[in-house]
Amino acid sequence: MVTWNNLDTLASYKELLNVEKVDLVKAMTGENGAERVKKYSVPMAEGLAFNYGAKAVDDNILAVLAKMAEEAQLTGKFEALYNGDVINTGEKRRVLHHLTRGQLGEDVIADGVNKREFYTTQQKKVAELCEKVYAGEIVNEAGEKFTTVVQIGIGGSDLGPRALYIALENWAKKNNTLKMNAQFISNVDPDDAAAVLNNIDVAHSLFVLVSKSGTTLETLTNESFVKDALEKAGLDASKHMIAVTSETSPLAKNEGYLAAFFMDDFIGGRYSSSSAVGGVVLSLAFGPEVFAEILNGAAEQDKLAKNENIFENSAMLDALIGVYERNVLGYLDTAVLPYSQALSRFPAHLQQLDMESNGKSVNRFGEPVSYPTGPVIFGEPGTNGQHSFYQLLHQGTDIVPLQFIGFKNNQMETDVVIQGSTSQQKLCANVAAQIVAFACGKDDENLNKKFEGGRPSSIIIGEKLTPRSLGALLSHFENKVMFQGFVWNVNSFDQEGVQLGKVLAQKVLAHNTDGALKVYSDLLNI
Repeated sequence: MVTWNNLDTLASYKELLNVEKVDLVKAMTGENGAERVKKYSVPMAEGLAFNYGAKAVDDNILAVLAKMAEEAQLTGKFEALYNGDVINTGEKRRVLHHLTRGQLGEDVIADGVNKREFYTTQQKKVAELCEKVYAGEIVNEAGEKFTTVVQIGIGGSDLGPRALYIALENWAKKNNTLKMNAQFISNVDPDDAAAVLNNIDVAHSLFVLVSKSGTTLETLTNESFVKDALEKAGLDASKHMIAVTSETSPLAKNEGYLAAFFMDDFIGGRYSSSSAVGGVVLSLAFGPEVFAEILNGAAEQDKLAKNENIFENSAMLDALIGVYERNVLGYLDTAVLPYSQALSRFPAHLQQLDMESNGKSVNRFGEPVSYPTGPVIFGEPGTNGQHSFYQLLHQGTDIVPLQFIGFKNNQMETDVVIQGSTSQQKLCANVAAQIVAFACGKDDENLNKKFEGGRPSSIIIGEKLTPRSLGALLSHFENKVMFQGFVWNVNSFDQEGVQLGKVLAQKVLAHNTDGALKVYSDLLNI
């Protein structure tokens, strides 16, 4: 039986506050640094490795973090989660996104339904739809094949699937597995939908509407936008629309859609990329076999997250180091810096994943906590970020922990040699240089040119970004956020902070406002 306790009640946390801190500049200089980088590495699934040699930790700190993992019962809480306990206390729900990609423990039966079988059934139905679309059994009114798929959704129905599509688009082109081009409409700003619709051939486009409740304002507004465009083109919208929703929503058994695929309340939006939310658009775009590879990579990494030994469990170790940085060293932010253009939208997905999950000031019982919880997450791909916000990261007044992601090889397997090295070598050289520059700094009599160093970072390194390694990356960060939520004793699986603005927006649209809300409404001519 697990027990849920606040971080500041743990003996290991009190011990952690008193452990001698690491001088990262000294630790990373010379042979000491070389030994740290070799020593502090954890294998991940699909050939990835989590290297934390440039983090401000040592064996003493790590030993206390191992105690914390045991005292906070992180392994037991994960086991309770994947075996179907009601971990989402705010909404009184199970948390089952791991089941979309594999059976980690016992069968989970809810309302008489085996949930693993439910998710795999949906995946099989998606695969059947894909084959019919590719074979020309499902076509437009002119009997022509669909060539484009457009996802209509917001938040977790957009950020994760969009990030994964962008991550594999060039890989799919290189490997001749791009079946359909994909586009995404999310923002209720009409310019978003208009821009997509103006850049596609609507007559040859399938639209995937994603809304668990079937009532999401932004999504339904954009659906109306799309239906209007289809009707103006003389097309029957019902022959171009697919729904991804819950079985109880108004979209579930609706003649206005070619097909409906189901999710349930046990998978939160930001954790839904491996469900039908990501499965429909990604399977149509790349083929169901490629989506299955993403799931397989995630499943292999999920298995490693079960390990009680933090030095063999990258997600748990990453999470605990993050807690140390947040709650002992006092760092507010974390920058996610993928040195891969394919991962250009991955930081945006992780921003929602982390900040919507652990941006909480009360514990899982609704009681205020007296310590910091989730960090601010931001990031951009390298090397672009180096010419943008790295100035503050190197010489700003705040220290920002860094999470790099890098690959030894590019996806397209094409490159040029310029000045004695390839573009990929230049990319990798930059990430290696940045890690050491942040950690070690540079002394200079001219303070404008002086770098204090002591800026901690980790890096996840892989051979190449593939569907399986992408799935493993997705799992690593999902489980990292989960473990941190366990340590902080917050509910990482609800998002009440999303709701208040929605309620007030409805009041504005109903012209039921007063005070400052009315003034702002008038200023915006609503």
